[in-house]
Amino acid sequence: MKYSSLAKLSLALLCALGLTCLAPLSAAQAKQTVKVAFVGPLTGGVSSLGLGGRNSADLAVRERNADPKSKYHYELEVMDDEGKPNVGVQVVTKLASDRKIAGVVAHYVSAVALSTVDIFHRFGMPAIIWGAVHPDITYGHNYKEIFRVTGTMVNQNQVAAKFMTSLGYKKFAILRDTTDYGKGHTEYFKKYLAENGGQVVAEFSANASQQDFTAELTKIKAANPEVLYMASLTPMGIRVRAQMLKLGMDNIQFEGVSGIKSDAFINGVGASEAEGCVCFIEGAPLEKLAGGAAFEANYAKYGYEQSYEAYGPFAYACMTQLLDAIEAVGPNHKKIITYLRGQKSANTLVGKVTYDDHGQNIEPEVSKYVVQDGKWTYWDDSDYSKGTRSLKKPATK
Repeated sequence: MKYSSLAKLSLALLCALGLTCLAPLSAAQAKQTVKVAFVGPLTGGVSSLGLGGRNSADLAVRERNADPKSKYHYELEVMDDEGKPNVGVQVVTKLASDRKIAGVVAHYVSAVALSTVDIFHRFGMPAIIWGAVHPDITYGHNYKEIFRVTGTMVNQNQVAAKFMTSLGYKKFAILRDTTDYGKGHTEYFKKYLAENGGQVVAEFSANASQQDFTAELTKIKAANPEVLYMASLTPMGIRVRAQMLKLGMDNIQFEGVSGIKSDAFINGVGASEAEGCVCFIEGAPLEKLAGGAAFEANYAKYGYEQSYEAYGPFAYACMTQLLDAIEAVGPNHKKIITYLRGQKSANTLVGKVTYDDHGQNIEPEVSKYVVQDGKWTYWDDSDYSKGTRSLKKPATK
């Protein structure tokens, strides 16, 4: 097409003034950009869980941006809390003070989440907890900004105590870390253990960074328990399990909390040494949930280097809920909070979500897992459940 000199001049002038453009806007350019954030331990001893959570939250954002029906284009800001409360306070203060961020999916480590809930509340920032399970994160206050899709350590230990005693185990030793996480798990496990006829024959605590547990394990061995209940995260779990075997305690059943359910635990201990270890975690197995296959396929499609790990599906579900809220009411903090408060039996990747008046999901399922052939295997699908393999035999059975 040919233009007259006047037409060329007019077109040049319009372009210079920004009043026209020869190329149409892309779909992303045409939409308002909304910032959301993810916080987790991307470095440190539990970084495998944090990276899996980050990737899963990122996947939810990518999928939403690829959806032509979405009202907004989303930009994800990622922050590393290192699994440390003091670092968590710093990064959350930065995020919560940024009014351009519509909401945050935050924290795997309970101690970090406990240290930041006041900040989210002070700034009126919606926060959905994706991995931390201490009950006081939701129930220790009445903050309307805080939500949690996962269950709590209360649910987890109720199931754990009932299940282990149902197998015939009666004598338990406890080794926990000194954090609120270790203390909380132990408190609820002991409560439900007593209700189900179990007995604690030895109990010790240690700093989570402690390297040598010879003294504690030697005393535990002398108490002759049938089960060692270990309440801490993966790094301590690896050291305790490895040192148990060196001290000839392979006749004692190893039971961990959700904090050890990671590929890193099996890799750190070794497949044969981890064989038969059990743990309990919120949520049904991904393969049994609607949307599980699609999540796994899309996770592989985007080529993430790390596994989504135990809590990746929760991070995905949390981010999806946050994006759904923004799509429904816009990037307004108060409206997002009100929207989330109204969620009743909402369908998510990890199952139904209904928030109570403290923002806690009251419909979480707790699943039992056992290490079989180098993988965490859902108990009901395992050879142990079928009776073709056996855990350590309880003396009372």
